[in-house]
Amino acid sequence: MTQSKQARDPAATVVVGEGDFRYSPDLSWGTLPDGWTLGDVAGVAVDSRGRVYAFNRGEHPLVVFDASGEFQESLREDLFRHPHAIQVAPDDSLLCTDDIDHTVRWLEPSGEVRLQLGKPGRHSEFMSGKPFCRCTDVALGPDGSLYVSDGYGNARVHQYSPTGKLVRSWGGPGAGPGEFNVPHNIGCDATGYVYVADRENHRIQVFSHDGDVVDIWQGFHRPSALFVDDAAGHVYVGEIGPYYAHNRGTPNLGPRITVTDMSGRVLGRVQGDPAAGIGPDQFLSPHAIAKDSAGSLFVGEVSSAAWPMLFPQTPEPSMPRLRKLVSLRTTETTSRT
Repeated sequence: MTQSKQARDPAATVVVGEGDFRYSPDLSWGTLPDGWTLGDVAGVAVDSRGRVYAFNRGEHPLVVFDASGEFQESLREDLFRHPHAIQVAPDDSLLCTDDIDHTVRWLEPSGEVRLQLGKPGRHSEFMSGKPFCRCTDVALGPDGSLYVSDGYGNARVHQYSPTGKLVRSWGGPGAGPGEFNVPHNIGCDATGYVYVADRENHRIQVFSHDGDVVDIWQGFHRPSALFVDDAAGHVYVGEIGPYYAHNRGTPNLGPRITVTDMSGRVLGRVQGDPAAGIGPDQFLSPHAIAKDSAGSLFVGEVSSAAWPMLFPQTPEPSMPRLRKLVSLRTTETTSRT
């Protein structure tokens, strides 16, 4: 018993992006049981079997789809207060960050808790540097270390051992090298480098595994999603648009997805209509990005949170929270063989 897939005109092909990063939104992807809806999808991840995890702020916070978009199950409805980010480890375990609960939970694929960092509902003092005060994301390093961005009430990155022992912390409030103004997302590559979306400083900072600044990438607008595709040598950055009355709607600032190489050089942007909106070629607030084995992207959006900022005088409509963008490069390559 699932809801009908959203109908669309098959003759109307919508394309977003440029060059090697061109995609067609799949408006029919994703079914849910009757009466179910997704809340804002703050996190999205894809496992080794192509299963898609929508970590969302609805009644069913951890919804699992198969690769075709069919609903599979809902995990741990008893556990989360305010989902913020999710990543999948190589063994298909799940790294889940809850900012309002001030916790990071490492779940087995079954949903059982393997490891918990932080004390549920208890936070450190604002900007104390101690874990956690509204943590935002967690990444797994190649040596098994866990790196937590502690971003809304702190300006730190905390490194933990695989067993949950705090190894070190770095950062502090500010705009200089190694300082943060809302470290919002975090990722690791196979060399152990740590990538941090320093959102309100409009940049990505790259660190060694022990917290030394390696590089700083400028030229982003409020990066709010980060996916490190180490195998392909790409980094996908979700940027949100301006919210202030005096700059709302300014072009060339987002919302969009920017793709770089591993040195921060921009390779392309995934964007159709540059204005914020709910159309198939628009974004509202890309808050999470994941990629499947076919090269397609899944983009989680915090639509309800963004709407009053972008359209303060307009009632909130029914909006997409999770988008699948089908890679046209993969489709074209397959059709030629």
